[in-house]
Amino acid sequence: MSNFDVGVWAETQFGHCELGDRRRTKRLVQMAQQVANNPSASLPDQTETWGDLKAAYRLFDNPEVTFAAVAGDHWQQTRQQPAGRYLILGDTTELDFGRLRTIEGAGPTGNGSGLGFLLHTGLLVDARTRAVAGVAGATIHYRKPKKNKKEENASQRVKRKDRESQVWGRVIDAVGSPPLGVEWVHVFDRGADDFEVYCHLLQNRCPWVIRASKMNRTVVAADGRRVSLEEMLPDLKVAGAYELSLRARPGQPARTAQLEVRIGQVWLPRPRFASPYVKQCGHALIPMHVVWVREIHPPKGVEPIQWVLYTSLPLKTFADAWQVVEYYENRWLIEEYHKALKTGCAVTRHELRTAKRLEALVGLLTVVAARLLALKSAARTNADCPAAKIVPPLWLHMLKAARKNLHRVHDLTVYQFYRELAKLGGFLGRKHDGEPGWITIWRGWEKLNTLVRGAKLMQKLNNCG
Repeated sequence: MSNFDVGVWAETQFGHCELGDRRRTKRLVQMAQQVANNPSASLPDQTETWGDLKAAYRLFDNPEVTFAAVAGDHWQQTRQQPAGRYLILGDTTELDFGRLRTIEGAGPTGNGSGLGFLLHTGLLVDARTRAVAGVAGATIHYRKPKKNKKEENASQRVKRKDRESQVWGRVIDAVGSPPLGVEWVHVFDRGADDFEVYCHLLQNRCPWVIRASKMNRTVVAADGRRVSLEEMLPDLKVAGAYELSLRARPGQPARTAQLEVRIGQVWLPRPRFASPYVKQCGHALIPMHVVWVREIHPPKGVEPIQWVLYTSLPLKTFADAWQVVEYYENRWLIEEYHKALKTGCAVTRHELRTAKRLEALVGLLTVVAARLLALKSAARTNADCPAAKIVPPLWLHMLKAARKNLHRVHDLTVYQFYRELAKLGGFLGRKHDGEPGWITIWRGWEKLNTLVRGAKLMQKLNNCG
């Protein structure tokens, strides 16, 4: 209920933020409500009066109102989960605010012509239900402008304190070790395949599933040989096989791929050039398992599917390997989160003129985006649940009033509610249309939210009368 009740949600997520003055916290709560009511709009459209807009600018100008101060309480709440296993899906996205603007303090983006910064996020998801709990931690990183100087060697590069690769470790450390009875499994793509990242995970007692980035990397096999990962893969034990149905893509028809799964143990040796942090940790070899998923007998002219995953989870059977693969497949949720931030919240369209202001606003929008993704994921995780158990009655009444013939449906499920919401935003819902995308969902969301707000105003007028 609180997810839909914007007032309750805003107070819960931001009502305890430490901003140096209780009045600032109160203003942040009010602004969170306004932004959540119309997430993809500009600040002038989101705020209701000129006074509200000026107050928003003053809020973001205050030195106490930082990215971490705005979003930090949400991070802490997200990490307070009941006993169980959770995935922390980590990835970096680039927030490019354009090349034709002047943004004080911003760094280069894209090919160097844009302005903005990188946002690295750890999204916490229930490993069993795939329900989105929220953001467990995040950090902002600024790239340095490229200079015409002699290229650094490997030894110099690992000693730099502003390396982009350090964002992984910063968020891992910020999330920290799980509480008693809770297990966090960090799931990353190729960008995290770094010895230093594994050290951070070990220090925080967190298992991992990470896709290998380099097939020519030297590893230590079970028999003690130092070989490349690519050489070692054919010697792995076959654990099982399965079929994967692939949708049609441009130039490629739909097909069923036959996949073989191999597993084994491996040790990663410390690289020759190690950062001071890695040396301090003292790990010379890091033991882990490998899961190799490869397509056998692919069609002629088609690049075969192949994944190589490192994991510290127990790995003895095909069921163990299958679970590791499933965990990695959930990485699409962090990509969905970035879509919620960039499309649902239109984060890069905001035209604040300093990076400091933008950081604080992004802190707010990251929490709003987590709410949007959690609401959308409810259609998948609670598909058959009656919508009335999750959605407030007024929202259901207004959706039925807005959608032709929907009033004849007595009880909507959560899945049906979201499809009808998307149809309100232009989704046709034909058999071959698949599931609705972000644009139609948020168009429908904004229309329904406007109807709900109008109905509440009418209730107030009637009560006053």
